[in-house]
Amino acid sequence: MRSKVDFYQVDGLPMPAPDAEPEFSFSDLDASDSGRDESGVMHRILVREKVGTWSFTYSHLTDEELAYLRGLFAGKAQFSFTHPVFGASGATETCTAYMSQYSAVWKSQRTGLWRNFNFKIIQC
Repeated sequence: MRSKVDFYQVDGLPMPAPDAEPEFSFSDLDASDSGRDESGVMHRILVREKVGTWSFTYSHLTDEELAYLRGLFAGKAQFSFTHPVFGASGATETCTAYMSQYSAVWKSQRTGLWRNFNFKIIQC
C-alpha cells in the first residue's frame, strides 16, 4: 500500500504519495470584457491572479488505493486542498479547489493493478 503524505490533503485527509511531484501551474483570470480592440491593442481586466492547477499521476494503483483516492473526491463539487507553497520550503497552504480531467488505463488483468490514473486539482 502506498504511504500517505500530509503536504497534499483533501478536506484534511492525506493523499496517497504520487509517483512524482505533481506538476503545477498558475494562471491569471481575465474578465469577459477583456480582449483586443480593433487596432490590436490588448485590454485586460484582471479578475484573479495566480489560480493554481496541480496535475497528479499514479502509474499503478491497487483497488484499495483507487477506492481511497476516489473516496476523497466522491460527491464533492469542491473541497479544501492543502498543498506546498510555491517558493517556501516546507510551508503548506489550503485553498478551495475541485477535481477535473481524470483518466486511467483500464485495470490490467495480468497484474490486477489500475494504470496511469491522472487527474488535476484546480483552485476555485
